[in-house]
Amino acid sequence: MTKDVAQLLEIPPFSLPQAAKEALFFPAALELTRYHSVHCEPYANILRALEFDPEAAHRTRELPFLPSGLFKAMRLSSVPSEQEYARSLTSSGTTGSQTVHVELDRETAADQQRALAHIAADFIGAARLPMLILDQPSILAHGSGLSARAAGILGFSLFARRRVFALREDFTLDLPAIRMFLEQANGGPFLLFGFTFMVWKYFCQALRKSPEHLDFSGGILIHGGGWKKLLDQAVPPEEFRRALNECCGLHRIYNYYGMAEQAGSVFFQCGAGRFHASELSEVFVRRAEDFSLCEPGEPGILQVLSLLPRSYPGHSILTEDEGVFLGADDCPCGRLGKSFWVTGRLRQAQPRGCSDVYAG
Repeated sequence: MTKDVAQLLEIPPFSLPQAAKEALFFPAALELTRYHSVHCEPYANILRALEFDPEAAHRTRELPFLPSGLFKAMRLSSVPSEQEYARSLTSSGTTGSQTVHVELDRETAADQQRALAHIAADFIGAARLPMLILDQPSILAHGSGLSARAAGILGFSLFARRRVFALREDFTLDLPAIRMFLEQANGGPFLLFGFTFMVWKYFCQALRKSPEHLDFSGGILIHGGGWKKLLDQAVPPEEFRRALNECCGLHRIYNYYGMAEQAGSVFFQCGAGRFHASELSEVFVRRAEDFSLCEPGEPGILQVLSLLPRSYPGHSILTEDEGVFLGADDCPCGRLGKSFWVTGRLRQAQPRGCSDVYAG
């Protein structure tokens, strides 16, 4: 763990005003940029092609970024080839069939777990609770590789006193296991965790069709993984929440925005509907035509930064998602720093220029 990350883990994750956060975040992010330019030759080549001069950068917004699609096209590592990786993390994403692939050394993997626990505790508390996993048990049957779904389960299992899987291998509800879980939970509190589309299709829809009413009113649901499939089915976030409340009584529902390229430094959604950047992460919204910064309320491409990736240069990424910057230090929930909305995936034609910037 770097000194910068250790320092930020000592304070509440949304306690710094934006100006104070920038004063800490920028030097740490610049140091990461220098580090990866020394230890990852392809990344250094990209910076040379961009004519990036670290001495000329004075703000986080001026640091270079990689398009997320680059992690589908090539493996980028800042770890010596002879060093053993802790694990490989993969995600197919939602664009095409290519797979995102990042290599985690033990330090980076450990930092990601600590950061996830630090951020999530601000929303759900730090107590370890029984957890019902809305997935199939075999999702954790991995070798050296780990899917983003499995990584999410393992990451949030830090908050689990015990784990029970809600789905059988054929994705049907394991009702005996669920009944026993609820009986032992005795009204709660307890956690539920799942990939957004899995929660909707295999949990919520199955409960809607079931003649048996199961009471999850004592539960706290954490879900993430994107809305694309749900939006394609015309299921907006508010309908997702309403349906879960009606079919099983769930009302404490927390969505988070994250990705395999920056595991750990997730952006949780507060009760006011805004996603928040913690002290360990940052967000900008950029225009597709020239990558200039959007004004508050103006839709654009989300750029996300994290101080955690040290085994690979994933600390500054231009995503394939569209969002809106809402403001800083002004959320009704009281959390400081930047807040934003995620409005969906970019149209295929929009992000072409992102990779064109790095051609040659």
